[in-house]
Amino acid sequence: MGFDAQTLRAVIAAHGPVIRVVIARAQGSAPREAGTAMLVWEGGQDGTIGGGALEFEATERARDMLRDGDADHALTRALGPDLGQCCGGRVQLWLERWDAARLNGQQGAVLARSLTETAMPLSIKRALAQARQGQPLETQLTQGWLIEPLASRQTPVWIWGAGHVGRALVQTLAALPDLPLTWVDTGADRFPEIIPQGVTTIPAAEPARLMAHAPHDAHHLILTYSHALDLALCDAALRRGFASAGVIGSDSKWVRFSKRLREAGHANAQIARICCPIGHKALGKHPQAIAVGVASALLTDLAERSKEREKIA
Repeated sequence: MGFDAQTLRAVIAAHGPVIRVVIARAQGSAPREAGTAMLVWEGGQDGTIGGGALEFEATERARDMLRDGDADHALTRALGPDLGQCCGGRVQLWLERWDAARLNGQQGAVLARSLTETAMPLSIKRALAQARQGQPLETQLTQGWLIEPLASRQTPVWIWGAGHVGRALVQTLAALPDLPLTWVDTGADRFPEIIPQGVTTIPAAEPARLMAHAPHDAHHLILTYSHALDLALCDAALRRGFASAGVIGSDSKWVRFSKRLREAGHANAQIARICCPIGHKALGKHPQAIAVGVASALLTDLAERSKEREKIA
């Protein structure tokens, strides 16, 4: 939970300015807790604040903001009286417009802001000071000021492709802690209707262009429906830099890919950092079996990297 700058940056890169809807305060029986957020753009959204009618209204308002250029504002709803929902809670939402320029101006590990010109209250100043000293901080709304910690994303994993293997892989990895998943494919209709919690889906007509916005320390798993797209993503990953990268395929596919990547100007040593085929041959070619093999290899790699960091420390 917290302000997820990494996902916000990726979504802005794919769709332009977005509205971030965050639960600033939740009282009583509310569908989600304070700090829960979703991103809304003209053609879709990422995440959920729950609540059915609440989310529907917030989404419509967010799209109105994008079309009309409205300023950031708050929306308070008593879920029973205002929306006819069974839960009797009360929530306050903040709807904020974010683009690349605004996000680039965000610094520090905590985000604090107000919708008015009121001076920052002492309690917020104290919370910021405590956060700088390493004390944990939760989302809180105080005297018109909202404060959020930046989300901790220890090991970003990007999955390229929402076919059978991609879906099996997401289902396998989504249950693991500290592995935030970003899932990319060429269109929203490529993804299943139900997305596991903690998974960010990004439809992008040209996925290879999105690679430039992935973190340099991301782990990439490339398994799209197209060999040409797989190759373009390998090329883009080598130009971007990565912690690890793997491609679904066969030994013969990788021979062809290696040749093409050398022709594109990549050195053999860099090309060799990409693993192909991914998975474990002994487990077979069933999508779930491939997913299990890939997850095992990824966790083993992360464990070894952790041991190396401990040695250095």
